[in-house]
Amino acid sequence: ERQLVESGGGLVQAGESLRLACAVSGFTPDEYAWALFRQAPRKERDGVSSISPSDGSTYYSDSVKGRFTISSDSAKNTVYLEMNSLKPEDTAVYYCGATQKPGLRATWNDVWSYYYWGEGTQVTVST
Repeated sequence: ERQLVESGGGLVQAGESLRLACAVSGFTPDEYAWALFRQAPRKERDGVSSISPSDGSTYYSDSVKGRFTISSDSAKNTVYLEMNSLKPEDTAVYYCGATQKPGLRATWNDVWSYYYWGEGTQVTVST
């Protein structure tokens, strides 16, 4: 059974850091691309970052570029999102997604590109 389980969310103050982890099982990690999306109340699910371990490519939304870093550890079957300099507007539920769809350079932040999703972890950033 394929599963993605997010962890590491929590309540922090603006300017602080968090590291999200997405533990995957039932996948061959290097055969998939992974992404973190987020969804704030009454808003759409938006792409935050994506990584393709097979070629090392990474993508970031403009709103997090320079503050967030995505990485993967195939030995631990885990994808990480290091989030620094957090802002209140980063508050959302963060979801991990997986796909084997090619051509992610143009579609990495399209929610329909991903076949599998985790249940999400809440990140709340206070002022």
